[in-house]
Amino acid sequence: MNTLRNVLFVPHGSPMFALQPGAAGSAMSDVAARLTAPRAIVVVSPHWETAVPTVGTATRLETIHDFGGFDARLFQIQYPATGCPEAAQQVVQALQASGLPVDTDANRGLDHGAWVPLRQMFPDADVPVVPLSVQHHGGPVHAYRVGQALAPLAEQGFLIVASGNVTHNLRDWQIISMTGQPTPDYVQQFADWIHAQMIGGQADALLNYRQTQTAGSRAHPRDEHLLPLFTALGAAGPGAQPQAFYRGIYDHVIAMDGYTFH
Repeated sequence: MNTLRNVLFVPHGSPMFALQPGAAGSAMSDVAARLTAPRAIVVVSPHWETAVPTVGTATRLETIHDFGGFDARLFQIQYPATGCPEAAQQVVQALQASGLPVDTDANRGLDHGAWVPLRQMFPDADVPVVPLSVQHHGGPVHAYRVGQALAPLAEQGFLIVASGNVTHNLRDWQIISMTGQPTPDYVQQFADWIHAQMIGGQADALLNYRQTQTAGSRAHPRDEHLLPLFTALGAAGPGAQPQAFYRGIYDHVIAMDGYTFH
């Protein structure tokens, strides 16, 4: 029996992950192969921020190359995903049913936080995709509440893919890339702390990480890349048991840890 819930927290790393997926990419592909084919994918990316939860309703989703200064081959990659207005409306209704304000966007495509992991897991782009934005100003509690609103959809054949990174400090990445300094200790320390709380079922500790973990502010000067983790937690539902399908450091300071839920 397939015991995996239809909720994933996946890493997307830097845009170069699309060309150099390595072990993390292989692990993501393996997870996707274990899933029951979903009706549609709701993808939450930190690279789409809005004032209120916003659902993409387009039928054809543009591949957005929202970055610069990387390998020119990246700009040739297209992920020809289709949308599904009917599925998007179900996402809208689920959010509204939880009392959340909701907006829609009929033109939004897939930024690299969405298409990079989806291309790795569903290379044929044969599952309809519904993009969903994040709200940085709402913090972890709001992101968790959004996940709770999505939980019924995960029981109805939707796959919730929350894309982010357990550590994400671009300034440190730039410095280390230029100087060759070793990976700072906080990267593994914070990833280990997140892992311990995840497998220990300590949702409250995770939601309050900035109050208790000095490494947290260093790992996330701005925590938009961690917010999808809380959405995944909320979507997995009460009693879910997280399990890391991959743990490792990529590009010096980016923890590529990913989680399934059982």
